[in-house]
Amino acid sequence: MNDSSKRILIVGLGLMGGSYAKALKSKGHHITAITLDRDSVDYALSNGIIDEGDTEVNDGYVESCDIAVFALYPHTFIEWIKNHGRLFRPGTLITDVTGVKGSVVGEVQSLLPEGVEFISAHPMAGRESSGIINSDCSVFKNANYIVVPTEKNTERAIRTCEWLGRELGFGRISQLSPDEHDKMIAFLSQLTHCIAVALMCANDDEQICNYTGDSFRDLTRIAKINETMWSELFSLNKKYLVDEIDSFTEQLSRLREAIDKDDFDTVKSMMIKSTERRKTFDKDRRK
Repeated sequence: MNDSSKRILIVGLGLMGGSYAKALKSKGHHITAITLDRDSVDYALSNGIIDEGDTEVNDGYVESCDIAVFALYPHTFIEWIKNHGRLFRPGTLITDVTGVKGSVVGEVQSLLPEGVEFISAHPMAGRESSGIINSDCSVFKNANYIVVPTEKNTERAIRTCEWLGRELGFGRISQLSPDEHDKMIAFLSQLTHCIAVALMCANDDEQICNYTGDSFRDLTRIAKINETMWSELFSLNKKYLVDEIDSFTEQLSRLREAIDKDDFDTVKSMMIKSTERRKTFDKDRRK
């Protein structure tokens, strides 16, 4: 390793953990991994994604890492820290990829030993497929990366977490509080998954794939979903998600009523508004 490289531990070597490992290994960092599945470890080793890996909690990996990245379900992450967090040495920085923050960040911070700091983050990138075999660090290119600090975090930890986002290849790095993050993610991510799931459940015609166009495929791409992970995320963030579902339902009902009454002025005005707002995303992608 050179002077600027780090010893980075990845806990949870699935799609996201594997993608982190690929990106960080390509930058010259020493990557160790702990994950339950032996096949994932063997695949990562044989493909040069990690330097070392184990299916058991390896004290040496934990004690020697500079940075630990947790790519686990929220409840599993908390349990891991409860059982093994004491192994981290002072000065270690811990971060995560968890999709909700309010129910996770404070508890994890309270469980860690003195001198070990947890700074939360959320990579706004991924794929519908799962497992390390589908990992791909190119999804990080030009994507958004959110750092989620609290009053307990030092400036050093925040800067290091931002550095990690740049090392991974993210295009924009932002900061939100845990509460701001959960409210935002309820609309931008969780609501969109709810809509895709509901849409796929709205028609039972088994032949529908024979008639489908690109618009339907694009809109339902994220309906192929990990039901265990997303059910947990929905539940942990229901305070905000239910409000966003209600707001969407209100707008859909407004559009339905306008169509039913041939109120084309309302229909057109909603379409104009949606078109203008969507243009901002297209401009952002060209930057």
